[in-house]
Amino acid sequence: QVRLVESGGGLVQPGGSLRLSCAASRNILAINVMGWYRQAPGKQRELVATITRLGRTNYADSLKVRFTISRDIAKNTVYLQMNGLRSEDTAVYYCYCEESLSDYWGQGTQVTVSS
Repeated sequence: QVRLVESGGGLVQPGGSLRLSCAASRNILAINVMGWYRQAPGKQRELVATITRLGRTNYADSLKVRFTISRDIAKNTVYLQMNGLRSEDTAVYYCYCEESLSDYWGQGTQVTVSS
């Protein structure tokens, strides 16, 4: 089983930036896919970005210009850099991984964009 712990959320003004972190309990090179999803109140959870163990990345079309996913293998950590934040980015952001045909989720971290 893989445990995931998110951090870095908070309150930010429109146009601001945040970097989210997801620390995994094992070597992330042993995990097939890691990534980020988000869920706003009253809405379905949606894909933000993913990164494979080979380093290939994928983004939601509407977010690719503003968000960047990256990793620090030595720290077993995946990051999400978010720039140019808008009010519609307000959501709980969840770390995700897939390994050995199973899905694992973190507890989520709140991001609120408001002036």
